[in-house]
Amino acid sequence: MKNLSQSQKQIYYPTIYMIIFFLFWEISCFIFKIPVYFLPSPIDIIDAFSEFSEAIIENSIQTFYTTFVGFGMAIIFGLMIGILIGWSNNIYAGLYPIMVGFNSIPKVAVVPILVLWFGIGDVPAVLTAFLISFFPIVVNVATGLATIEPELEDVLRALGANRYQIMTKVGIPRSLPYFFGSLKIAITLAFVGSVISETVAANSGIGHMMLTAQSNFEVPLVFAGLVALAIEGIGMYAIMALIEKKFTFWAHRSQFGS
Repeated sequence: MKNLSQSQKQIYYPTIYMIIFFLFWEISCFIFKIPVYFLPSPIDIIDAFSEFSEAIIENSIQTFYTTFVGFGMAIIFGLMIGILIGWSNNIYAGLYPIMVGFNSIPKVAVVPILVLWFGIGDVPAVLTAFLISFFPIVVNVATGLATIEPELEDVLRALGANRYQIMTKVGIPRSLPYFFGSLKIAITLAFVGSVISETVAANSGIGHMMLTAQSNFEVPLVFAGLVALAIEGIGMYAIMALIEKKFTFWAHRSQFGS
């Protein structure tokens, strides 16, 4: 395996470990005769995918839509507010504690308020995805801007640079690795937000499908919903990682060795 490239290793090893995990899961269910209603085996989950494929695809598309819209909003507003907070030390000191306090509120507690304001449907799911993925982007962008080395700022000011030039020429480019790195965290959290809302205030989506399946004791379908969410989350995480690598390759040292 030493001849594999770094990109090939990133595909090969996770695939091998995943196969081992599912084999262990399947064998354990067979040996210990675990009931399907308690823990379905991977084969039972595959059967559920086959039986309810149309419903799974339809609800997966719905969850992806609400997640993607909420995540897009989080990128736009998170980037703008992150730059605002990180632009000035005074603004950072004043607004950052407020942002921490806002993020400390469990988002599941906000969903009933969103339902009260906007009713049952896509809007609460979109806003929940936005709220839960917004904070990591703000924090990372603000941190990247606010942690410019004082010595570097002193040198730039001695060369005649003003605050705007320091931020646009050094601060914002320097914060790009923080920003693109935060997208990988934010996209997975956005899925969490969508599913939370769908289990409370939606008529479609993976969360709603899983809740309905649970009430009907369709446990394999519940696990199939979890697998569908994992596939979507891994796919979007991989896309964000590729975007990060493309735009911030200069910020990462080459990796040597196995």
